[in-house]
Amino acid sequence: MRIHLIAIGGSAMHNMAIALHKKGYQVTGSDDEIFEPSRERLNKYSLLPEKMGWEASRISSDIDVIILGMHARKDNPELLKAQELGLKIYSYPEYIYEQTKDKKRIVIGGSHGKTSMTAMTLHVLQNSGLDVDYLVGAQLDGFETMVKLSHKAEIVILEGDEYLSSPIDLRPKFHLYHPHIAVISGIAWDHINVFPTFDNYVEQFQIFADKVEEGGTLIYFDEDENISNIGNSFKFNKIPYHAHPNKCIDGVTYLLDEGKEYPLLIFGDHNLQNLNAALKICISIGLSKELFYEHIQSFKGAAKRLELVDKNDSCNVYKDFAHSPSKLKATSSAVKKQFSSRKLVACMELHTFSSLNEEFLKEYANTMDLPDEAYVYYNPATIAHKHIKPITDTQVVKCFNRSDLVVFTDSKSLIKELKSKSWINTNLLLMSSGSFDGVDFNNLAKELLS
Repeated sequence: MRIHLIAIGGSAMHNMAIALHKKGYQVTGSDDEIFEPSRERLNKYSLLPEKMGWEASRISSDIDVIILGMHARKDNPELLKAQELGLKIYSYPEYIYEQTKDKKRIVIGGSHGKTSMTAMTLHVLQNSGLDVDYLVGAQLDGFETMVKLSHKAEIVILEGDEYLSSPIDLRPKFHLYHPHIAVISGIAWDHINVFPTFDNYVEQFQIFADKVEEGGTLIYFDEDENISNIGNSFKFNKIPYHAHPNKCIDGVTYLLDEGKEYPLLIFGDHNLQNLNAALKICISIGLSKELFYEHIQSFKGAAKRLELVDKNDSCNVYKDFAHSPSKLKATSSAVKKQFSSRKLVACMELHTFSSLNEEFLKEYANTMDLPDEAYVYYNPATIAHKHIKPITDTQVVKCFNRSDLVVFTDSKSLIKELKSKSWINTNLLLMSSGSFDGVDFNNLAKELLS
């Protein structure tokens, strides 16, 4: 089997390339630019293209499968050549389904929490000795790649993203997986460039539930009205969930079950909701809850999901992928609640198309109220690159509805401000789907803590 990936350098695409290579397929790929860590990891398996750029000459009739990444455009010369030759062209999720159509598929969807739930489930299953295939949206401790596709595993755990499949396939990714067990964690309007209204966005999750295989199971968060409506109308097996019973003592969260207590390395209401969903998943595929409780205690969290960067006796520095309004509020609340005696300084970056849109910006009202000090950063060059109308600092303050909010448009100035502060009995939370324009979080944390 010869497979060629157009836009091989993407986070998901390069992991798929490695997974298919390890499965024994002949894999090639192309891209116009590839950054770290994708570049180094592709090079390790001799999958890095010899030169960057798109070349129609790479495409020939002896290629069995073309996989098209979102980074490519519809007029990509390699795509056009593949179409001309009549080759089989798959989007990323289409080919995931092709590789897993004979396996039991567990698909985890939702506007937030899906990476954490997938990571928790995989952590417990791996430590319990179960062999499963998977697709997860972050690098996990103990897992070499974010994608595994094997010949032997009978179960696959898939993180179900609602974003589009490819430039020529505008269906949400999770509509293509047809799960036997589906999970919906929460619905908070996102991707407004694709789903122009909240109702349209909610509809995608109803379609997802409708695509569960005959006799399948839907695990859903029952404290979200929109999800409850989907769950209540589901025609097969319904399993509602909410946050797992717990208590917090001296900054450590404990799970409570039948008179027993299990200490965790993670915390926060969202994590406890995600954990309970992962428990329901594991029980649904035959794992005992005792094994789940045994192994979840060592789960440290997925990368950039309320991830502890560094700490000392009086300060913890966290980074989080939070960028949507609901995530900002939930993440800030989690840190504030866990460390009620400490001040909280929170910084968030407006980085996505939605967050930089002047209309959607209004959705952020009061989402940064809980931190003692709040900073928002955005780069005007990012706005120009996305070809959207510029926003102003005044707009940002007004939309967040916090008069003492401090807005930065230069990340160096923000970092200078953070370095000027005392971090005694104070935590720092950095929230973004980007990197505050290349900030080294580890070095920053070390400087602040010293």
